[in-house]
Amino acid sequence: MEKAILALEDGHFFYGYAFSGFSKKETGGEVIFNTSMTGYQEILTDPSYKGQIVVMTPSEVGNYGVNFEDLESEKVHVNGFVIKDLSSIASNWRAEKTLQEYLDESGVIGVCGIDTRALVRIIRKYGVMKGYIHIGEISPAEAVKRARNIPDISELDLVSQVSHREVYRWNEGTWRWPEGYRKINEKKYTVAVIDYGVKRNILRLMADRGMELVCFPSNISAEEVLKFKPDGIFLSNGPGDPAILQYQIEQIKKLLSSDIPMFGICLGHQLLSWAIGGKTYKLEFGHHGGNHPVKDLRTGKVEITAQNHNYATDPDSLPSHVEITHINLNDDTIEGIRLTDRPAFSIQHHPEASPGPHDSNHIFDDFVRLIEECKNR
Repeated sequence: MEKAILALEDGHFFYGYAFSGFSKKETGGEVIFNTSMTGYQEILTDPSYKGQIVVMTPSEVGNYGVNFEDLESEKVHVNGFVIKDLSSIASNWRAEKTLQEYLDESGVIGVCGIDTRALVRIIRKYGVMKGYIHIGEISPAEAVKRARNIPDISELDLVSQVSHREVYRWNEGTWRWPEGYRKINEKKYTVAVIDYGVKRNILRLMADRGMELVCFPSNISAEEVLKFKPDGIFLSNGPGDPAILQYQIEQIKKLLSSDIPMFGICLGHQLLSWAIGGKTYKLEFGHHGGNHPVKDLRTGKVEITAQNHNYATDPDSLPSHVEITHINLNDDTIEGIRLTDRPAFSIQHHPEASPGPHDSNHIFDDFVRLIEECKNR
């Protein structure tokens, strides 16, 4: 390991030790923290973390290694990874590499030995901010200066960096013992997936429910999607500020006019909010973790959910034909909406988990029911 520094734009800095990414030497991004106790592999490969340095709150990370089945995309997307203690062993029957090996081969800087409790308290008190990591010798003042010079995430089109550029099909279902991930051959409905950085487990859960999935790049036109004649349209998760994705918002407006059932998750939820005339705002330090309570206002039921977002829908901006269906019980932010004049709904949290609880898996069944209702009219 080599000495490393993490500097925040407000002047705080922390010394630690780099355990990967030695060839890269430096990185920067928006510093956020995740409260999930497990699931670091899924977090690392979630495209929604593009542009961010992720701080994990558990005291030790890496103890069960990494396998190549549970990746949420084809590569690591985080800009940097910060932990307190790196486990000296990787003990799990499915492990194929250590966390250190995986990050180093991916060219991603991992830093341990950081007082993550103190770091998280700073972010919670002062809000999310830009950070800079350097391996080797550098003065704290210079590191802070470089942190301040990093572009703000709201200025970056990160979706174009993580969305697949070609149309592709998906037929892999969820993992089952002993066969692993299954190929789904029974297909009831065709669904167009707009890939803003979609997680694999979202696709797997939809495939489990008999959906034939055709995934389109984020810059696809509404006309091209409609040529496919889908039974449903899904707007995926993804990174960054939805407000800068004006082309994608305009395409969603056109897709809404088709009256094809539509379902959005996370960034897809935020883009739908913009498309119907609403707005989003940036949260002070975001929601990232697997323990967020969400209330379904229609049933009164509370679910513990997985979350990963820095932006939320502004309730005061929503038009009258929108029903708020879910709220976060920690801060009363919107977690779900439904259109009353169109067959469309969206969820801010992650019902597919990976990592996190499975309380909200049933939301994918809601999408199936919406498709069936529209087809039977």
